Amino acid sequence: MLDGESVAFALGNLQERSTFFIAPGVPVYEGMVVGENSRQGDMEVNVCKGKKLTNMRASGSDDNVLLEPPKVMSLEDAMGYIADDELIEVTPKSIRLRKRLLTASDRKKASRASA
Repeated sequence: MLDGESVAFALGNLQERSTFFIAPGVPVYEGMVVGENSRQGDMEVNVCKGKKLTNMRASGSDDNVLLEPPKVMSLEDAMGYIADDELIEVTPKSIRLRKRLLTASDRKKASRASA
């Protein structure tokens, strides 16, 4: 995942595979847990990916993206939700979940070393 702001277009495309903890326009970074995967295991996603813009105009192709409201967690909910490889980041404005190792390559190296 790239660092930046979450985009409604990307969240809309990924919505059928997961439940999100963030709304569009929220600053995100690599290693941040942005949602819950419907399948077992972690899924690397890019919620900053915007719609490709072209010079051509198509009638009716610019539909509004309808998103489900994000799942807002309290500190107690977050403590009960996290796995062994995750941490809770508490700031005055938000409670975020993140991976202990932020980059995907570091997580792969650690999983190979432990196996």
